[in-house]
Amino acid sequence: MKKAIYGLTLLLMTATAQADFSGNLGYMSEYHFRGILQKVSSVSGGLDYESGGFYVGTWAADVGDGLEVDGYFGYGADVGDVSLSVGYTGYFYTGDFDDTYQEINLGAGFGMLSLDVAIGKYDGDFDLETPGDQDAYTYAALTLENNGFYGTLATFAQDADGEYLELGYGTTVSDFDIGIALILANKDLIGVDDESLVFTIGKSFDIN
Repeated sequence: MKKAIYGLTLLLMTATAQADFSGNLGYMSEYHFRGILQKVSSVSGGLDYESGGFYVGTWAADVGDGLEVDGYFGYGADVGDVSLSVGYTGYFYTGDFDDTYQEINLGAGFGMLSLDVAIGKYDGDFDLETPGDQDAYTYAALTLENNGFYGTLATFAQDADGEYLELGYGTTVSDFDIGIALILANKDLIGVDDESLVFTIGKSFDIN
């Protein structure tokens, strides 16, 4: 599946050589994904292509034991005042940090409010103390955003569980994207109730 994702990305890049692509580079004081700490101090980078609502891309981040490398594609459109999207994301690892995740992504937005849902499969076990067939999960996140300020309340279901709240602000200064976020995760998600303050800086650029 990993080779298929990158094969699709390469094929689209070749077929649309005259199109505009974008890239991004970033740094995170702590890399948290869906409320779960991945690594303290992490760099990342990605490449994206978008045209007529269709998107495809790849993104990678340092997770200490190798890299997390993601591949994704999908389609988004507006229906009246509502934005809708559907896509696929695969999360792969070059080392032994984690196992593969593959998921279908669904999104909807209206004004300042958006809902994101991921329905996925995981190659490993979420509960290492009680191993078994625990490789299915559903993730849902409700986000309210206005003028750079946002709040996200998210939860897991099926074989994964737990909730987290993320409150943050993002802005652009001299073409750099700067953000700060407070992440409050409960013990069902990470084993203990925890809070983290995260700083991010990044830059996006066009590739012609």
